[in-house]
Amino acid sequence: MKLNIAVLAGDGIGPEVIDQAVKVSDAIAKKFNHQIHWKPALTGAAAIDAVGDPYPDTTHDICASSDAVLFGAIGHPRFDNDPSAKVRPEQGLLKMRKKLGLFANVRPTFTFPSLLDKSPLKRERIEGTDLVFLRELTGGIYFGEKGRRDAGETAYDNCVYTRAEVQRLAKKGFELAMTRGKKLCCVDKANVLETSRLWRETVQAMEKEYPEVTVSYEFVDAVAMRLVQWPNSYDVLITENLFGDILTDEASVISGSMGLMPSASLGAKIGLFEPIHGSYPQATGLNIANPMATVLSAAMMFENFGLQAEGQAIRDAVNNALEKGIVTEDLADGGKAYGTKEVGDWLASNI
Repeated sequence: MKLNIAVLAGDGIGPEVIDQAVKVSDAIAKKFNHQIHWKPALTGAAAIDAVGDPYPDTTHDICASSDAVLFGAIGHPRFDNDPSAKVRPEQGLLKMRKKLGLFANVRPTFTFPSLLDKSPLKRERIEGTDLVFLRELTGGIYFGEKGRRDAGETAYDNCVYTRAEVQRLAKKGFELAMTRGKKLCCVDKANVLETSRLWRETVQAMEKEYPEVTVSYEFVDAVAMRLVQWPNSYDVLITENLFGDILTDEASVISGSMGLMPSASLGAKIGLFEPIHGSYPQATGLNIANPMATVLSAAMMFENFGLQAEGQAIRDAVNNALEKGIVTEDLADGGKAYGTKEVGDWLASNI
């Protein structure tokens, strides 16, 4: 297979972890006789510095003409610490999601047998956890009308959803549940929010189309609690943008490190694959960042192309590295810590 992949390394540790994912993907291409054409492009603070735009038109053109996007991370402290900044790296991420139509964020949370005791939760609570969040990505409060009034003393952010936006996300959730444990949880706050009531009634109306799927409806605060108590009770969860942003970060630490969790953002035509962690600017250039989440995001990318064996080969290599202690400092636990590049080299060599 010939693949054209846009590479958006971004800021902070983004370029370092992306380099390892590219290295591992090239090893997969060699092993399985594929051809990958990598197409680098600017985004985030790096793009602001270069052209004044966190997601310039040239980057969009590269992404839109590619088969997939492999993405690192964006963000820089000089923007985080300046509330008055008019242009921010995160604006580029929202713009990219909207222009590419990436409406479904897929975030799996699973455990690694060799790392069960590194989780902040007890082994007996997390063993067997294998859940997936589908977060709606292009609607809700992040994209609603926002602003200030009363001479800047009052701020507002509007949360708006259409039934069609809910339906297309829920459809992906039902379809994913059919390939897994056939359980779907709709996460909302329907006792308070009108948008949540729209979510709940829309999903309820779709149940008859998927009679094999058992559907539950839970308030977001209850799910936040149950993720800590019984995460292995969930299979597929669907939710709106803000709730999904918060809950997926909570779920990500179950495995023991945010540096292990991949994600995908899917639309009608193209998918973007990225680690869930941020740009971690304090570690930039120190060769200490964990590249495994980005590498596993590449595995999701191959699987999205229908290349299941290729994705599994990457997962096997990561599991082998974890079992043998070929890990960065976040997982070393007092033992030997390997550098970002060394972990990438080992994974590629193992493949």
